[in-house]
Order: sequence, then C-alpha cells, then structure tokens
Amino acid sequence: MTDPLAHGWDLRVAQAREVQLALRERLVLQAPADFRPRTVAGADVSVERFATRGYAGLVVLDAGTMETVDEATSIAELKMPYVPGYLSFRELPALDGAWRRLRAKPEVVIFDGQGYAHPRRFGIACHGGVLWDVPTIGCAKSILVGTHDKLGHARGSTAPLVHQDETVGMAVRTRDGVKPVYVSPGHRMDLETAVRIVLSVSPRYREPETTRRSHRLVNDLRRGDRSG
Repeated sequence: MTDPLAHGWDLRVAQAREVQLALRERLVLQAPADFRPRTVAGADVSVERFATRGYAGLVVLDAGTMETVDEATSIAELKMPYVPGYLSFRELPALDGAWRRLRAKPEVVIFDGQGYAHPRRFGIACHGGVLWDVPTIGCAKSILVGTHDKLGHARGSTAPLVHQDETVGMAVRTRDGVKPVYVSPGHRMDLETAVRIVLSVSPRYREPETTRRSHRLVNDLRRGDRSG
C-alpha cells in the first residue's frame, strides 16, 4: 500500500483492516499545547434501516457561547455495509463531503462514535482526524471494547475504560445520575483534554451539544430528501 490515505471506500473487511493498521501509525495522541479551542464541531450521519443512502452533517459551534457558527451537509451512497469496528468506511465518505463544504473549519471535531476505544485503536474519530488533519474526539453512547468501574453519581464523575490492560477511553457522566458517555481521543488529542472538552460542550444534556445539533441537522436533511 503506497499511501493508505489514498484508499477507496468500497473495500472488503480484510482490506479495511489493513488501512486501519497502516493509518494508525499516523495517530498523534496528544493535543496541541495549551489547547483551548474556540470552535468545536459535531459530526453525525443518519441512515434509515436497510437503506444505502447516508445523510451527513457537521455543525460548528462557538465554544464559549454555544452559538452555531457554520454547518454543512452531504448526501452519499454508502459503499460498505455496517460492520462493527469499521464504521468509518461506511460514514466518512458522506462526512467528507460535508467537511469540504464547511466555510469555517473547526479547531476540534467530536464524532458520535469511537476514537481510540476500538479493537484496533482506530475508530471513526481517529480516521476522520487523520483524514482531515484536525484534532478529534470520539464520544459514544455505548461501549465497543473495554470495561470500567462504577462511576460517582455527580456530573463530571469519570472511570477509565480499560481494554487488554490499556486505558483506551473514559466513561464520563455529563449529568447527575444519567448514563455516562464514552470518550476517547481521536487524532491530535489526549484523553484528559478530550474529557475536558466534552464536558465543556455538555452543559444540559447527556450528549454534547455538538452531537445534538448535528443529529438534528442530519435527521432534518433525511426527512426533507424523503419528502422531496
């Protein structure tokens, strides 16, 4: 493989695994020095059950005010079926179209999925970060790999997510008493900084505001396309 970033998206699982392992070598698991992003984006894809069309969107927020700065969408045919551990090959083609349409590129992107907390340590947040060369974070609603101890009840409580004797992420409670989310670094990101950023953009709900707004955007796009 001459350049793993030049891969196509219509791959067999064995080929996709080779790409993940090759691109994993480019991961930087450290945020930029004194990283305090002024803009934070959420990335999401909406797909109807049994459908082959993906509706992708990115919403960029001002990190201080939570005001929307920019947003962009894209519709693309999904070339790869859903296979656990290979979500990026299914969703990134559509997300890449939205990324190219953004006028205000964010300083960090939060994906609704895994980053380093992945069987091969290369989830969609890692893949997207390497592809776009931007700091990224995975913030998922469920665990793909690993286990954690019990968290405290209060917002901000955390517990390391451990897989094969390695801390791959963090269970983070974003509201008192609600189920945690599972945060892991993507690219140009470390775990401590990722947790801090996710909590900073989760002022009221379980999910970060970035995820909530991108989720709303892509669902509106899908409904509009279907009605049209």
